[in-house]
Amino acid sequence: MCMLSCVHGSSLNGGKIEKPLSRRQKQRALKRAKKHADLAEKRKLARKSVKQQSIIKEPEVSCDSNVDSEEEFDHESTGFTDGNQSWLKPVTRKKGKQLLESDGEENHSHSEASVEGEGDQSDQEQMTLDEDEDYKVETLDDLNQNDDVESGEESNNNDECDAADSDDEVSDQQESDNNNSSNESGGIDNDDDLLPVERAAKKLRIKQKQDEKFAEEELKMNVADKDVFTFPSESEPEEPVGLQEVQRRIRDVVAVLSDFKKLRAEDRSRSEYIELLQKDLCTYYSYNRFLMERLMQLFPLSELLEFLEASEVQRPLTIRANSLKTRRRDLAQALINRGVNLDPVGKWTKVGLVIYSSAVPIGATPEYLAGHYIIQGAASLLPVMALAPQENERILDVCAAPGGKSSHIAAVMKNTGVLFANDVNEDRIKAVVGNFHRLGIVNSVISSYDGRKFSTVMKGFDRVLLDAPCSGTGVVAKDPSVKTSKDETDVTRCFTLQRQLLLEAIDCLKANSSTGGYLVYSTCSVLPEENEWVIDYALKKRDVKLVPTGLDFGTEGFTNYRHHRFHPTMKLTRRFYPHTHNMDGFFVAKLKKFSNNIREANVEKVETSDT
Repeated sequence: MCMLSCVHGSSLNGGKIEKPLSRRQKQRALKRAKKHADLAEKRKLARKSVKQQSIIKEPEVSCDSNVDSEEEFDHESTGFTDGNQSWLKPVTRKKGKQLLESDGEENHSHSEASVEGEGDQSDQEQMTLDEDEDYKVETLDDLNQNDDVESGEESNNNDECDAADSDDEVSDQQESDNNNSSNESGGIDNDDDLLPVERAAKKLRIKQKQDEKFAEEELKMNVADKDVFTFPSESEPEEPVGLQEVQRRIRDVVAVLSDFKKLRAEDRSRSEYIELLQKDLCTYYSYNRFLMERLMQLFPLSELLEFLEASEVQRPLTIRANSLKTRRRDLAQALINRGVNLDPVGKWTKVGLVIYSSAVPIGATPEYLAGHYIIQGAASLLPVMALAPQENERILDVCAAPGGKSSHIAAVMKNTGVLFANDVNEDRIKAVVGNFHRLGIVNSVISSYDGRKFSTVMKGFDRVLLDAPCSGTGVVAKDPSVKTSKDETDVTRCFTLQRQLLLEAIDCLKANSSTGGYLVYSTCSVLPEENEWVIDYALKKRDVKLVPTGLDFGTEGFTNYRHHRFHPTMKLTRRFYPHTHNMDGFFVAKLKKFSNNIREANVEKVETSDT
């Protein structure tokens, strides 16, 4: 039983099958089990002899690692009389034959038998001498001492055996660890003997070690790359470098500027680093120096890189369901049946759908030709949502072409009231006519007047939408030519035109309207010159105030920009960026007119509004 437990102790544990032993481990286990069995047999014989002995006895068991010898004595009294002088001396009789037989059964090799034979001969001689000597009377303390010595010898024997077993177990454990490490590092030899779960776990451990090694190497590489950057000197000849080298230098310069005090070069100033960064950004993203300088003034460096990267990627294609002819749910189902992969734009709109992929052209489906939807950017939905048109109102769209926002206004009004769609470009106004016919809009009046003089034609509108022409810095992904074609002159011309259009749109608005008196100003530019400056100019020239746009998301407008300070209510305006909201760069502001007074040249004059 002991042999079975030792052999199979490593493979069976609580009824569960564990990792099998190697051939060498099995040999050691068998050897150890055999040794345990021999010791157990010897102890059993020793206990049996002790029980047969009387109270007075001699030490009998002597267990050594090299020489094993035992003696058994059977003490018999020869009788006790008064005339006997040695009546207290017990006479013992040796059982030599039994000792030899037991020794013969226990010995397993020739060397052990010879050593035990010599031990038996010496024991017999010693016993002969002891019989000739006078026996002494042993006291109770002597008996206790003998018992302690005997138990101590047994415990020592047990300790030696346990120590030997522990040494064998340690060596087996070391061998098992070595086998495991060799299996993990090299090919796995015992995969056939393992369960699928154990093989998967072993592979997972190897993969984790490799990942940790790769991560450590990558960390060292990043640290090395960070320390390599040096500011290029002016004496070095300017050689063309690849885009990868320019991108790496951009990353390094941004890292230096993020912690300039620690990472700067001693003989370099911040302006030199910014100049180098601006040059590299213009090279990498193909911007002109003017526009890149404006963007660097507008965004922090980390956000600037995100904006530039997002402007290189096209925005998702979006469509607007025409609520005059269909519902968004029905339109989505019809397009899905045609192989279009789509989703709602977001919770902020009930008419927008984003198109991921399509098996048919989106601009040529039967639903498109029937006027069930129009292709329109997600950012173009925001100004109409901020305007919040009401039924039976008079609404003016100053710059209506190509008609996406105007058709949205008509759909919200449910073809009631009157919508005036105006655009100064007669060629672009044809697109407005075509879209209105296709979408089924019948409450509109289309005109082609100069928006800067529209108040001379008509006034008294309840709401006005001004989607002013701009530099287009928010839609670089649609028109990459903006990166190189726009300069300071173009921006100046744009915001001058925007100021004139905004003042004229305010003059067309009716201040005492029962339902409205609101104006929404929007651009597809991110430059403050075309947004906050224009609104701040209108606040100074007309009796208007900023009101909340009603849009739940977006970034607040600037109340200060560099050395400029704008009106505190400018935070009610909303900015939208490609890298933040995944739509075109846009600006939306909502104004409410509370008086028809016009403040020009410090003189106030009252307009006579048409009723």
